[in-house]
Amino acid sequence: MKRTPLLYILHSGNLYGTERMALITAEGLRDQFQTTIFAPPGPVHEEAKRHGFGVEKFSSIWELSCRLQEYWSNHGRLAIMSTGVWHSLIAWFWNVWYRRRPIHLHLVHGGTDERQSYGRKKWLNRFGIMFVAVSEFVKQRLIANGVTPDKILVIENFLSEQRIAETPKRPPFTSPGVRRLIVVSRIDPIKRVDLLLDALDRTPALASLEIRVLGAGWDLETLRARAQARNPNVTFTGFLPNALEELSQADLLVHLCPVEPFGITILEAMAAGVPVLVPDSGGAGSVVEEGVSGYRFRSNDAGSLAGRLLELTQASPESLNRIVAGGQAALANRFSAQARLADYRLVMEGGNK
Repeated sequence: MKRTPLLYILHSGNLYGTERMALITAEGLRDQFQTTIFAPPGPVHEEAKRHGFGVEKFSSIWELSCRLQEYWSNHGRLAIMSTGVWHSLIAWFWNVWYRRRPIHLHLVHGGTDERQSYGRKKWLNRFGIMFVAVSEFVKQRLIANGVTPDKILVIENFLSEQRIAETPKRPPFTSPGVRRLIVVSRIDPIKRVDLLLDALDRTPALASLEIRVLGAGWDLETLRARAQARNPNVTFTGFLPNALEELSQADLLVHLCPVEPFGITILEAMAAGVPVLVPDSGGAGSVVEEGVSGYRFRSNDAGSLAGRLLELTQASPESLNRIVAGGQAALANRFSAQARLADYRLVMEGGNK
């Protein structure tokens, strides 16, 4: 069967959640679609090549437009997935120019900046483009910012079966309590990594925890200096390429951002057999079912976070293992690659209504 060319246009060349999900999705659709990843310069290009996808780099809107025009002139049928508003508008222009009606999905992974992540999406309302939101939280933010509700589909993130199988695994708990915590996050103000330090400052009993914070960002040096002065049990490592290996050596993933659109690292922790603690708001809060697939604390509340951490330092190995099993069940069902890829196939086979 001849595969339809799929042009997946990313607004970033990094390998954060949006870019990782693009590669996972393209891999899952490989039997029907021949994917080329369009992105600004960055590590996603090498990773895309490693997966056997085509790659196109662009450094400006004009350069992207020229690259896309070549594909429209050489192919009778195309599928488009895009994450940037201007990128979708450029694709729409070439659709009109060449009188094509391709499958066109605008993927909304959201973000922590309301205006940048959601505020301009309503511009696409009139162009017959379907939105795919990665969580109900993202859908509600889109609606609040003027996107037509019946143009939005919710298809949650997932991990491929291969990704789950290849993820390093933490052995089951055999002794009480969590001791080694890990945070995997950009170190920016909105991510609220400072909340963890606030919880430690007010609760001396948590000083026995060993905490590693993986990631880079604006607040890295400020929070690193604060931890060195007051919280010597916290290590800010900066970005580490072996984050999954680090994750598998932890007892608990702590996620702190109250407005996270989804949080793919939560799924990666579930795959690694590591319990998760998340805020009770945002997309991350909706990913975790309290006491079944993870734990939650009141968002932006250092006292609530400290209290949950104290509880978990005394949790029985049986209860921790039940949470791990609940997370793995969520991966196999709600976040099943097979089910979520079926959602993509259904909308892509139907085209744009």
